[in-house]
Amino acid sequence: MPSKSNFLRTSDLARIVGVHPNTVRRYAERGILPPVERSPSGYRRFTRRHLDCLRLAHLVYNGQYPGKAIYKSGVRIVQVAASGDLGGTLELAYGHLALVRSERDQADVAARLLERWAFGAPVDATHQPLQIGQAAKLLGVSIDILRNWDRNGLIDVPRDPANGYRRYGAQEIGRLRVIRMLSRAGYSLSAILRMLTRLDRGETTDLRAALDTPDPDDSAFMASDRWISTLVEEERRAHTLIALVEEIIANQSGVAA
Repeated sequence: MPSKSNFLRTSDLARIVGVHPNTVRRYAERGILPPVERSPSGYRRFTRRHLDCLRLAHLVYNGQYPGKAIYKSGVRIVQVAASGDLGGTLELAYGHLALVRSERDQADVAARLLERWAFGAPVDATHQPLQIGQAAKLLGVSIDILRNWDRNGLIDVPRDPANGYRRYGAQEIGRLRVIRMLSRAGYSLSAILRMLTRLDRGETTDLRAALDTPDPDDSAFMASDRWISTLVEEERRAHTLIALVEEIIANQSGVAA
């Protein structure tokens, strides 16, 4: 920190937080940081408040986010902190943690249904084969989604030899229920296909690991390709975020954190 004044320079913030000076400038220009006073010569004059907001923003924006809802929650925390409402920031940070935990719970429930189905427990009792429109209505998805899952190899639906139409029996509907639940819980189609490929080979153990482990040959993958690990990491970040906000509040209140 500079010794000649109470102000911090762009380079000071960048050095303390461990970012490029252009990141500090960009955050200031985009309103991610509070409004910045300038010196008579035009240089930005940052304060401890700007440093605190930069630390929060760096934590929130640094890394992949598991889904739009969690990302928007993190962005909202930064916005409220920049407005100066630290109490509201802390409240949002705890809400952010609750949101991440809810996503983890959904992912876990979907994985449990998968394991039940994989070991032979029925998950559907459809008696008469359904056509694609009927299956889509039963599952609450569009016909295009069912066709997309078929095209991407998640399911191989038998066809009526008389007319060539797909026929969805209890086995297919049960598989589709598992696919739908995993997809809605955040798992990518690549992760689901990876798991189903192992299952179709008769491998019924470590299916959660299959959902969470991209193939070594994959040159790039998304957060949803390793959804469980991503959510675990995000929960750690949420705890770190809460601790940081509490530290900032304690420092500004003159109370030891």
